[in-house]
Amino acid sequence: MKMPANTGNVEMTLETLLKILDYSSDEIFVLDGEMRILYVNKVCERHYGLKPRDIIGKYNVELFEKGYWKPSIVPEVYRRKEPCYMRQQTYIGAELMTTAIPILNNKNEIELVVITSTEIQKMKMMNAREDKTESKTTQHDDDGEITIVTNSGEIKGILEFCKKVAPTDSNILILGESGTGKGAFSQYIHKVSNRNKGPFLAINCAAIPEELLESELFGYSKGAFTGANKLGKQGLIEAADGGTIFLDEIGEMPLSVQAKLLQLIQEKQFIPVGSSEVRKVDVRIIAATNQNLQAMIGNKSFREDLFYRLNVIDIHLPPLRERREDIIPLTYNFLNKFNQKYNDNKVISEECLNVLTHYSWPGNVRQLENLIERLVIISDSIIQVSDLPDMITENVDQASYPSTSSTLDQAIDETKRLMVKQSYETHKSSRKVASDLGISQTKASRLIKQYCHEH
Repeated sequence: MKMPANTGNVEMTLETLLKILDYSSDEIFVLDGEMRILYVNKVCERHYGLKPRDIIGKYNVELFEKGYWKPSIVPEVYRRKEPCYMRQQTYIGAELMTTAIPILNNKNEIELVVITSTEIQKMKMMNAREDKTESKTTQHDDDGEITIVTNSGEIKGILEFCKKVAPTDSNILILGESGTGKGAFSQYIHKVSNRNKGPFLAINCAAIPEELLESELFGYSKGAFTGANKLGKQGLIEAADGGTIFLDEIGEMPLSVQAKLLQLIQEKQFIPVGSSEVRKVDVRIIAATNQNLQAMIGNKSFREDLFYRLNVIDIHLPPLRERREDIIPLTYNFLNKFNQKYNDNKVISEECLNVLTHYSWPGNVRQLENLIERLVIISDSIIQVSDLPDMITENVDQASYPSTSSTLDQAIDETKRLMVKQSYETHKSSRKVASDLGISQTKASRLIKQYCHEH
């Protein structure tokens, strides 16, 4: 298809036009009369962590109900049939000023709606006169909602499981490598539980000296030990009454404190250090560790009876390298967060995103967050591969990363192989791979056989 231009013999192909739209700094959505998404440019990846192929063809309400943005401008523009304007927030933290323009036919019916969204942070950076304090936007929802950023089917399944167990008072043990988000999940469980009006208190058992951990948790009476507050001190357990206490790195808790915690769980009461007065308390305990507690039971460094009391419900969080589909949305989530924190508007190059996607992330989500903060601070306006530390660039998975020195045909083949293998690892069926990649099932089956059963 060719589109005639107004000057001389210059013509613009549809492919060129679509490329131009992808280079727009604003998000562009086009909906039909049934609110189905006909087109979206690549900016959607920056706002929702989704590629255009994940969005085009779906109904707008499907994505809205999954929480990718709020509120929705679409019902209003279809009702009013005139231009509408709205401030929106995406689930990965981008704040948008959105405009929806309806295109009507001769029967005054909506044929198309064109929606454009500009990042508010970018608008603020462009407005040099804006008050500096005004430009620091709130990084959390007004209602205190905890949002877990994910495009991973496994993590979404864990979130659904969390919603099922949250209303109970059962103790929960969250297992996973360091940096996988155990603290965020504990807060999420508290927020969707019946205890969400009560306090949520967290303590890292590894960060407090062994001799002080008991008094921090259970408090102490006046004169309990040298250097103690003369009036005594309430412990975190009592301060969390009616709510939830999160015990991170529970494997680092000394055996003496483990015994007292077991008594608390069994009897719902405890005695502060240096006191004889029994205190009753109603708390839910969520514990977390990256250690093998059963191995610790074997070498007598963790109590078996406490393990079973804590492990009424267990949740295993996978490492980031096993859910690579979350790397891009998390990257943009942290980019939004630190752009707001440092009053900046850095963007990240496609080449840099490719490197991040093919790195193994031994420090998981926490490592990615720390890296993005560093990059926002040290980079120029565009974060490039050259801004990445050697530790990242020297440890990219070369087996799955397309070679930059290959011929065009080789690069295309490597990219095709990578996409098919990643899709098949996620979906496990040729039908779902076909849908994910926008190809026929016959072709998907052939490519899976070619790339996923190599010897």
